[in-house]
Amino acid sequence: MLDINFIRENSEKVKEGAKKKGFDPKLVDRLLKVDETRRQLITDVEKWRQERNKLKKGEVEQGKKIKEILRRLEPDLRAVEEQLRNLLYEIPNLPADDVPQGKDESENVEVKKWGKIPKFTFKPQDHLELGERLDMIDVKQAVKVSGSRFNYLKNEAVLLELALIDFGIKTLVKKGFIPIIPPAINKKEVERGLGYAEHGGWKQTYLFEKDGLNFISSSEHTIIPRHMNETLSESDLPLRYVGFSTCFRREAGTYGKDTKGIFRVHQFDKVEMNVFTVPDVKVSDKECLYLLSIQEELIRDLEIPYRVVHCCTGDIPFPNRRMYDLEAWLPSEKRYREIQSCSNCTDFQTRRLNIKVRLKKGTEYAHALNATAIAVGRTLIAILENYQQKDGSVLVPKVLQKYTGFKKITPKKK
Repeated sequence: MLDINFIRENSEKVKEGAKKKGFDPKLVDRLLKVDETRRQLITDVEKWRQERNKLKKGEVEQGKKIKEILRRLEPDLRAVEEQLRNLLYEIPNLPADDVPQGKDESENVEVKKWGKIPKFTFKPQDHLELGERLDMIDVKQAVKVSGSRFNYLKNEAVLLELALIDFGIKTLVKKGFIPIIPPAINKKEVERGLGYAEHGGWKQTYLFEKDGLNFISSSEHTIIPRHMNETLSESDLPLRYVGFSTCFRREAGTYGKDTKGIFRVHQFDKVEMNVFTVPDVKVSDKECLYLLSIQEELIRDLEIPYRVVHCCTGDIPFPNRRMYDLEAWLPSEKRYREIQSCSNCTDFQTRRLNIKVRLKKGTEYAHALNATAIAVGRTLIAILENYQQKDGSVLVPKVLQKYTGFKKITPKKK
């Protein structure tokens, strides 16, 4: 969440930022009114507490009077503080000034392209056609067992997934990232602290109401909170993690969208980068570009054509200052599709989760970033479609061959 002092001093800027992200700027006015009530109640409570401390022995009636006043004021203060906190949770992180303005992903701005679009002498098949013909992807049986938007990976697809995970993690470890496999479940209050729950976010989450727990949708959701209620040392920053996790997402509101194949599913695996830096936007924005450069390196090593887009104000998530998407070329769709994202959340999450850093000038909230290293399912899709051959086989990217132990996937003999 944003600092209440910052909101008081920059209310118009906060309203403008909220509006750019598609949120009602009137929320800021409501918050400031509640904050004014809270500050007045604090003043009143402190005044009567001081009066109570001044009482002399024998001033029984005055003591009763003060006790009764505080009995009424203190619950009011607690209620208003809770109301203020809930309203603070409703205000999004402000987009950086250079983030393109737009209503949704259709208005994202292309930054660059890389790679040659493959030219086929035959009609290219989509990943599901390829996966079924090569006996690698089974959606039909998964629907029978688990429902829609689930799948089985089989045979070479399993080895490709493991190769992608191994490739991604080892690449990041060589760069100094700490490898970690986090829990796939977090507490409901922790999930709220990350800033994705507001404004319909719970609809995307698999909740266990009885236990107050939920499945995570990326390793960020248990790696960032790992340091909640802690103070990091400046000398340890940037603190960089590379995590692997199975992720879960309801995909609420996407009925009829990407229902074919494994592009948009309820369960998927990811290798992800999560970073803490000092609380300086120049530093954290530079780190964001560094994470983006790693994403590009990984996809270039896989030799998959891609483009990078700077996500507009209407497309960046609630807790983000900025976000870039890396989109891979999919021949079957004749367009680029998002397979990685890179985000700077500044101190928005760390303020909620109470993650600080001890600086020479004092203690402040750290900045937190997250970026996809390998979105396994979507990267697998890009490999199948871009590496398909006329004879029905699929080549394996050279960088993965030492992990898979094979160079080509060929149709099974019946």
